[in-house]
Amino acid sequence: QARRLGVSLASLCHLAWGQVVARSSGREQVVFGTVLFGRMHGGAGADRAMGLFINTLPLRLDLDGTAVEASVRTTHARLVELLAHEHASLALAQRCSGVAAPAPLFSALLNYRHNTPAAVTTSAADDALSGVEWLGEEERTNYPLTLSVEDFGEALGLTVQVAEPISADRICGYMQQTLAQLAEALERAPNTPVRELDILPPDERAYLLEELNRTAVTYPEQ
Repeated sequence: QARRLGVSLASLCHLAWGQVVARSSGREQVVFGTVLFGRMHGGAGADRAMGLFINTLPLRLDLDGTAVEASVRTTHARLVELLAHEHASLALAQRCSGVAAPAPLFSALLNYRHNTPAAVTTSAADDALSGVEWLGEEERTNYPLTLSVEDFGEALGLTVQVAEPISADRICGYMQQTLAQLAEALERAPNTPVRELDILPPDERAYLLEELNRTAVTYPEQ
């Protein structure tokens, strides 16, 4: 569907994540952060500079009555526009937003990661790591909700970091369900309003509507 529309697969994932955030928060206008590579407009010599150049900036989406296909194109266009500002600081974005500090500009984050491994021979890899000892790693985040989409080239993976007591598995289920709904709508009913994409998997819906509402109890008839 992304190829058919001439957009990136990342654009579809951003729209799906926007719908998860929208339905979870009860809003149709949502803002979440997106991680930018930082080298798309790095200028001459950027390929020789050390460092990751990674930046995080806000993306606003409207999950309203707009048709799904039109929403995909709008999402793609906004991501392209955002690339022109990929080196802008988040502090500058906060000042331009009118959202008064210390309120955060966003509390949910999407990181679309390209995980296709580079073609490296075993001997070359061994030579590159000669003398290097692995000591360990620790991962930390400032955001209470982070979704990483792992693009493996032929498949997608979902990784969620979320503050307790919310279940990361449930958030992954919402995103997977929304992606499936989005793909089906683009294929069969592209004029479906984007707000109608359902984020609840069948087992989650059954849990919320049936198990939680199972209130029948026995009591003394007298």
